[in-house]
Amino acid sequence: MAAIPQFTHPIELLVNGANHRLTVGGSATLLQVLRNDLGLNGPKYGCGFGQCGACTVHVDGVAARACVIPAAKVQGRDITTLEGLGDRLRPHLVQSAFIQAQAAQCGYCLNGMIMTTVALLAQNPHPSQQAVRDALSGNLCRCGTHVEILAAVEHAVAMMANTTSDMAQR
Repeated sequence: MAAIPQFTHPIELLVNGANHRLTVGGSATLLQVLRNDLGLNGPKYGCGFGQCGACTVHVDGVAARACVIPAAKVQGRDITTLEGLGDRLRPHLVQSAFIQAQAAQCGYCLNGMIMTTVALLAQNPHPSQQAVRDALSGNLCRCGTHVEILAAVEHAVAMMANTTSDMAQR
């Protein structure tokens, strides 16, 4: 039986501030390229249908599900993954809040929870608890750490308020 031909084409992606020239299959999703070609393992493969949130990245600052986005469709757009937020020495404020609140059990959902929280707080630095719940409602956590995750977001909001207050006093 003959193999079905796989059509490939070159693309250029801006990921975490760096340009990448790649040759990918015509049906490659952004998640596949991020994980398989660029070695970025923050976004996880969960459901493959954009329903669980494990694959969440930012595209031009907006939370998006990488498992359903064709890689070719995000050329010229600014893509940020969990790795692009911060690192072990200088984590993003939201990453720090999640660490301090111990908001992980298995950790599989954390990429989506953190990326969604960062996008939410960029739009609304003082969300109500209901706004946080609404924003995170599309991110599934099978371990049941919802209470800790909500506490982490609350902690991130407080940390942001303190940072803003500190900057205003200078």
